[in-house]
Amino acid sequence: MTPFAIAGIQMHVDALHSNVDAMLHRVDILMARFPWTQMAVFSELAAHGPLHRFAKPFPNDDIARFQEKARKHKLWLIPGSMFETKPDGRILNSSVVIDPDGNIVAKYSKMFPFRPYEEGISAGNEFCIFDVPEVGRFGLSICYDIWFPETTRQLTSQGVEVLLHPVLTGTADREAEIAIARATAAQFQCYVVDVNGLGSGGVGRSLVVDPSAMVLHQSAGQDDMFPIEIDLDQVRRQREFGLKGLGQVLKSFRDREVNFPIYDPSSGSDAYLRALGPLETPKQGSLAGLSAADPRTMLEEAEEKAIANWHRETG
Repeated sequence: MTPFAIAGIQMHVDALHSNVDAMLHRVDILMARFPWTQMAVFSELAAHGPLHRFAKPFPNDDIARFQEKARKHKLWLIPGSMFETKPDGRILNSSVVIDPDGNIVAKYSKMFPFRPYEEGISAGNEFCIFDVPEVGRFGLSICYDIWFPETTRQLTSQGVEVLLHPVLTGTADREAEIAIARATAAQFQCYVVDVNGLGSGGVGRSLVVDPSAMVLHQSAGQDDMFPIEIDLDQVRRQREFGLKGLGQVLKSFRDREVNFPIYDPSSGSDAYLRALGPLETPKQGSLAGLSAADPRTMLEEAEEKAIANWHRETG
């Protein structure tokens, strides 16, 4: 058995004032109540809330305070995320991983901002993988990233056994996100630690899922801190032996006999996707999709345009 104790911290997030003091206080409470905890994870944008006008460059004084707290408690700490300003003016939704010595060992910027709603936020393009010595390999994604299985595929193909997933979901799609968290755990044979906030930080209902898609803990709609001891040997056993001795998903993907043309931009297999309307916020009375042509017609039209463009370019 390779046990490791991870605590999610689900807390109220204020949109207009810093939440850093409250986060640090909760870490102290967590370690007083559950001193066996080895890692703590907060929700997306927990530190300063969902308004990017509070963005600041990395590193900064708030991150330094989290580093000091991790060092004090000898704790791995993922303080959710915060908006980061870059020298070129871009704003990213970024998180750091702090080790028990207070060092920043990894940094991650959200790859899929929740567009079209998260306007003005740029996407990251580097994956986040880090090792906890003598325990296992961990990966980090943020909120909407998990809706795109390619992100988790990349992480688990490099050996990630635990997906840490801070979220800020305060909308009606939280039920779907919970289903996706469970499906992700089963598809990629990993633990998923999904931490949501409260108030301006979400509707709660954080959860921890094991590699068989079993929910080990699910919070309700109030403040919660939930240390769960996971067993990394369960991941390794299931990846070799299969889910309940059945599907060996990662090995089946490795041994696949097909390459997927959709991932080759020059293949033209994404013609239907290109024929869909613009990525924009719905408006009152919108009939988007209701008056659209049959997908087969849309595909034929897109293919005809592609052929016509090719003829024009080649003369």
